[in-house]
Amino acid sequence: FEGFSSVNFFLSLYRFQACVYFASVFQAMSCGIHYLASVFMAVTPNFVCGIPGNVSSVLFYNSSESSIEDIWTLWTSTENYIVVQLENGEIWELNQCSRFKREVTLDLAYEYKGNKSKFPCSDGFLYDDTKWKSTVVTQWDLVCDREWLAKLIQPTFMLGVLIGAVIFGDIHTQMWNTVGCLFLPLLHKESRYKPHSFFFLSLPSSQVSSGYLVVAFVYVTEFVGIKARTWASMHVHAFFAVGIMVVALVGYLVRTWWVYQIFLSIATLPFVLCCWMLPETPLWLLSEGRYEDAQKVINIMARWNKVSTPCKVSELCSVQQDDLVRTGDNDTSSTKKHNILDLFCNWHIARRTITVWLIWFTGSLGYYVFSLSSVSLGGNEYLNLFLIGAVELPCYIIACIGMDKLGRRNTLIPFLILSALICVLIMFLPQDFNILIILANMAGKFSIGVAFGLIYLYTAELYPTIVRSLAVGSGSMMCRVGSVVAPFCVYLRSVWIFMPLLLVGIMALLSGILTIMLPETLGKPLTNTLVEATEIGRNKKSCSGKTPAHSGTALEKIEMFGQEAVSTEK
Repeated sequence: FEGFSSVNFFLSLYRFQACVYFASVFQAMSCGIHYLASVFMAVTPNFVCGIPGNVSSVLFYNSSESSIEDIWTLWTSTENYIVVQLENGEIWELNQCSRFKREVTLDLAYEYKGNKSKFPCSDGFLYDDTKWKSTVVTQWDLVCDREWLAKLIQPTFMLGVLIGAVIFGDIHTQMWNTVGCLFLPLLHKESRYKPHSFFFLSLPSSQVSSGYLVVAFVYVTEFVGIKARTWASMHVHAFFAVGIMVVALVGYLVRTWWVYQIFLSIATLPFVLCCWMLPETPLWLLSEGRYEDAQKVINIMARWNKVSTPCKVSELCSVQQDDLVRTGDNDTSSTKKHNILDLFCNWHIARRTITVWLIWFTGSLGYYVFSLSSVSLGGNEYLNLFLIGAVELPCYIIACIGMDKLGRRNTLIPFLILSALICVLIMFLPQDFNILIILANMAGKFSIGVAFGLIYLYTAELYPTIVRSLAVGSGSMMCRVGSVVAPFCVYLRSVWIFMPLLLVGIMALLSGILTIMLPETLGKPLTNTLVEATEIGRNKKSCSGKTPAHSGTALEKIEMFGQEAVSTEK
């Protein structure tokens, strides 16, 4: 990787792999769109109780207006109230979740110490529509005693993400996930008069979004070469970040929630038109015994890449058979059925598992806390979210360079601790310094983004072949748990404005300290057994003197035109 850069990564892709790669990761942008869509779709504007008649005059402190719409520019706090006089002479005080009728109506004044009667908001609510013409909150009055429904929108989506990672995390659901990403959000338009149907449709919509992201990650990794694996996997996250930027742009241009949802879903349309032409990966076809189909795909790749002597499947099979003969009974343990308890088989592996799970959880928690809270930082909320997404693009380049130059652990530790320090710094910044606060939040998102993107590959390298999929899968589940908890963490701002940052800072600091005990995996071969994995880091030499079992000449030929044998990671 000497001198390897993001530009070199794109240049290293052969023509066939480049087409497959960009067609696949484009859909990751759609996942970023759906994950953060509720930031503007479920926003709660300023509001007060509705009024039981026609208004003749409105009073807000020393300002007198003829309509309530003119008052919203003066509204500064949820503790404020508006005084209105109706055409029949009644005077009402309108709060957010209650209203009071004054008994004495001789004089219209903002301050009143006489008798007044309290009434519920039985006439609905009046909303400030200067920024948002319509949101799901204003559509169904999800405020006051129904506010909990609005706060369930993002957690419900993230719960669907958690379920979808299990149900749809298979390569062959790719096309159906894509179709679901397009059409399920479009059905939200039909649910705009029925809040329960909106929640019902949100769950499957999030499930297919999650399923595709997992599938795309595996799909592109199997199609690119060994040299570009790190950069290819990290740039999948970069397209997700572009999706966040699209959310900010569409939110700025479209202020009606169901129209906004339609425009966001259209981003999936180009991929729906071409996803049916994407081939299966040769590695999967070989694992299923479909040798003729695998050879056809390899031949197509060779023609596109202008390789005159493509790999022959028969050669690959013979190499694998020779490997099995050489290993003999030494690999009988790999045929044993393994379960999640194997991740706690001894103290060293158990400690490693707990630390890795904590990093997955912390990375997801911090990622979504910084993203979801960006619209509450002050200033232009659309620009804030756009910058929070844009700052991820350089962070993945830094992560790739750091992983290859400094090592996985030596890159992860400083960025986790830096995330904690930034959280503390934000807590001490004056709240009227909006620009500094926004820049600090961008720095926090940058540092946690590096850690979050790095942990995918680091986890795969920390565990042996026999439990690698279990380790990555269980870590991904902890990631989804963090994404479900993140919206509730953001809601704790109502308890204390710095509570979300405090929680993220504590988790990041704890994760950074525990990461010190993890071994470095840079330049070390993937391990095959739990014994070898346990020995990582305990000796200066590699835990295994052998190269991975699949480094045969046939696979080297596949590498000539960008293919890679990653069956050890499945």
